[in-house]
Formats: sequence, structure tokens, C-alpha cells
Amino acid sequence: MLRLTELKLPLDHADEALRPAIVQRLGIADADLQAFSVFKRSYDARKKYGDMPFIYTIDCQVKDEAALLARLSGDKHVGPAPDITYKPVGKAEAPLDERPIVVGFGPCGIFAALILAQAGLRPIVLERGKEVRQRTKDTWGLWRKNVLDPTSNVQFGEGGAGTFSDGKLYSQIKDPNHYGRKVLEEFVKAGAPDEILYVSKPHIGTFRLTGVVATMREEIKALGGEVRFQQRVSDLLIEDGQLTGVVLESGEQLNSRHVILALGHSSRDTFRMLHARGVYLEAKPFSVGFRIEHPQSLIDRARLGKYAGHPKLGAADYKLVHHASNGRSVYSFCMCPGGTVVAATSEPERVVTNGMSQYSRNERNANAGIVVGITPEQDYPGGPLAGVELQERLESHAYVLGGRNYEAPGQLVGDFIKGKPSTALGEVQPSYKPGVKLGDLAPSLPDFAIEAIREALPAFGKQIKGFDLDDAVLTGIETRTSSPVRITRGDDLQSLNLKGLYPAGEGAGYAGGILSAGVDGIRVAEAVAKDMLGLNR
Repeated sequence: MLRLTELKLPLDHADEALRPAIVQRLGIADADLQAFSVFKRSYDARKKYGDMPFIYTIDCQVKDEAALLARLSGDKHVGPAPDITYKPVGKAEAPLDERPIVVGFGPCGIFAALILAQAGLRPIVLERGKEVRQRTKDTWGLWRKNVLDPTSNVQFGEGGAGTFSDGKLYSQIKDPNHYGRKVLEEFVKAGAPDEILYVSKPHIGTFRLTGVVATMREEIKALGGEVRFQQRVSDLLIEDGQLTGVVLESGEQLNSRHVILALGHSSRDTFRMLHARGVYLEAKPFSVGFRIEHPQSLIDRARLGKYAGHPKLGAADYKLVHHASNGRSVYSFCMCPGGTVVAATSEPERVVTNGMSQYSRNERNANAGIVVGITPEQDYPGGPLAGVELQERLESHAYVLGGRNYEAPGQLVGDFIKGKPSTALGEVQPSYKPGVKLGDLAPSLPDFAIEAIREALPAFGKQIKGFDLDDAVLTGIETRTSSPVRITRGDDLQSLNLKGLYPAGEGAGYAGGILSAGVDGIRVAEAVAKDMLGLNR
């Protein structure tokens, strides 16, 4: 197999144009191209006012590959394709007496459980929330009826927080073992569209992701795993520095010396339990800010120029960063093209926002978090749970500013920059449900964050024309950009001071998003499998 990179074709090329383009580029006869597949397809948005080509990476099977590679040895865009096939660490020849436990069934927990099940280790999954379809109904209960279920919402339940997001499947993590490819392939196997294997910024979208997650659960069960819902872990069983099991809220005890802790970033009660039990934790940086909404058409024109609205490109996205004069960094986070801003609290009398898109990305507005990085050293000293406590204070105040009914405080961008309260909406209608209460967002975040965002918005307007549109809407607040806690682990991927506990994923501070969480779940599951199968000895 050889790989051809940087093959460019016009945006409107016919599907059948790809094969002759490959043949011509390699300088071979058509009959010598035995098979090919698209590994990656992207486009260059910088060409928005000229020719904007699709740029392909192609894996090819050709006749006499060695001779072709020798002939093109000086061509940096032609070479052997890397082996990205997933290679399991091993498999149990017979059922073991011990079964590993996976706490949490978001992306990290799903892939950890899947890898363990594929290794014949029959994992037991404990998820505090409900299965994904019932969870969806409960989540809509907050959005439509202002009724929160603290055990089943955007943060808690099958699929994790990523289920109610854009379903983005790209990351900037280092992935030398190509675990990300394993994640994508398993998603496709479970019903995700094939294109996520090759488009440059793949996504699934919320409603498609719910079906994919449910299918993966059934696969884990078919392989001998067990998935239990509404099972919150309330305590740990510990003997002489070794984890021996977990205690459920019901009082039931489950014994295991291998527990993967795949918590979400909102498992605050579990963080407190771990701290009380002496598990090593440390505060880590996260970010706070608002959601911003523009007409998607404005973003499309600014990013794609004359190609705005092209069906092969879809809704445009963006990524922005500004280093403010007060020393703070402001950046866009979790940009959702053609999406909605959603209520994302998991606790009564608190307000949190997030962004969500469907696969079609065809809603009227674009939205993204505009957030400011904060650190424990500078902004919340006081121990490993200080960041959790800061989030809680900010979210409780946002609830008050929104009117104490789960509406969110909001402000027009023009008014925010000028420092005056908003009293009426303009052309941009906010998508947040239950609703937005206009006013002044300045009291909702620390002064340094408000100052930095006020400076950043006009700067972003110079990068994307119209970004600082007066009528664009800011909705507060975004606080759960990542976990405020790291459950620190060593090189063996176990807790620094509790053997048998394997912290993993976003809640443990080792991932940020669906893909990286899935990758971390695979890494940790492999470590558990090696230990249980005796491969470390």
C-alpha cells in the first residue's frame, strides 16, 4: 500500500474524476491502479476568492509497488502508507474470576469498556445517569419545561457530555499508535457516516450520536460486558493502598482490583469523595466565558467568500485566539456551525451553557464559546477543589442573573463592548432554551475576564468581518470547558497513591473532547488488560 498526498481537484469535480487524477499523478496505466481509498479530504479556506480545491490524501494498491516507489523516490508526496491497523494487546483464553469495573459511560468509558470486552475481560460498567434515549427526554425537560433532573441531563448519562454537542471527532493530541483511527472505525461500525474516516474535521451530530452510542453498548454486552445505569459510585474499598472495589449509592459493593475511573468533568460529588478518601488530586487550569451567536450566513461569507453555501462545504467554522493586554488569552472554544446554544447545568439553581449541532448543521445561527484561560496559581488558590468551588459560585450567580428559572443572562455584543445593559434584541435571535434574559453580563465573571473579552471581540472582528456585529448575542455563562481537577496518574496509568485505580478521560484531566477521550479510554483499557492478562510480568 502506498500513500499519495496533496492531490488537488476542483471543488466541483465529479466523483469519477478521482481515479484518472490518481493515475495521471502517479504516471501509471489505469489497469495498474488495483484499488484506492480516500484517507483524508480537506480544503484550503485561504483560497476563498480564487480557486478553492479539495486536497486529497489517497491510499493506493498498485501493480509492482516497489518499482513505482523506486521511480518516485524523490517525490515527497508519494511513499509507503503507514500501518494504522489496531493491534489488540491480548485476549483471555477463558473467563477470569475478576472483572474490571469502568465508572462512567461517556466516550472514554465506552471505549475503555469496548477494548476490555474485546479482550474477553467482561467489564462491568457503572453509569450514574440513564440510557441515552431516556436521557434525551430528560434533557429536553430542562430545555422546554425548565425542569432539571440532576441525574439525567447534558452532563450525566449514556454517551457523556459529548452526546449533546457537535459530535466533533478531531483533536490535536499526539497519537503515535493511531488509536484515533480505531475510535473512528468503531463509530462507523456502529452506524456513523463513512465520511468521518476521511473528512478533515469529522462530526456526527447529536441525534446520530445517540444511535451510535446505543449500538456500541449492545456490542459491549454481546462480548460479555455488563452495563448498569443509575448506578452512582459513592465510595471506594481500599486495603493497604490497593483498591479492592467500589460501593454504590444503594450500598451494594462490587469487588475488583482494576477500576477505570472515566468520570466526566462535572462529577463534582465524586471529586469530593475521592479527596475525602485521600486519592491524590490537584487543581488544573480551565476557562470561563460566554457563548456567542452570529447568523451562520455571516460566518460562511467571511470564511468561504464566493463559495459560501456550497453544498460540498457545508456550514463554515472558525478558530480564534487573542492575547489581551492584561496578560490573559481569549479564544474560541467548541465552535458549533449551524447549531444551538444549550442549557448544560447538572445541578439545581445553576446556569451553564454549551453548544450543540446536528449532523446537518443547518440551524440559523453559528455559536462558539468565547473563553478566557484561568489558572489555580493565579485565580483560585486553596487546594485541589478550589476550581470546582469557583465554578459553583459563578454558575449560581448566573442563575440569579438569569431570573432564577434556568433562563440565561445575555447581552448584545455592541452593548457588552460599550459596557451598557441590553434591553432589546436585534437581528440575531438567541437559540438558548429555556430563554435569555437580557441585561449586563459584566457581573457574571471576574473583572479580568470581562476586560479581556471586551478587548478580544473587536480584534476578532478584524479576522472575521462582522464578528463584533452589534446585534450578535452573548449568552452566559460557559464554565465547564474542561475539568478543574486532575486525578493524577503515573507512567503505569494508575493513581499516584492508590494502586488499581486508573483515572482516565476528561474528568480526570487527561482529555478534552470525544476523540481524545476515546483515545485515552483505549490507552487505559490496554494497561488494565495487560495487567489482568499477566503481560506486564
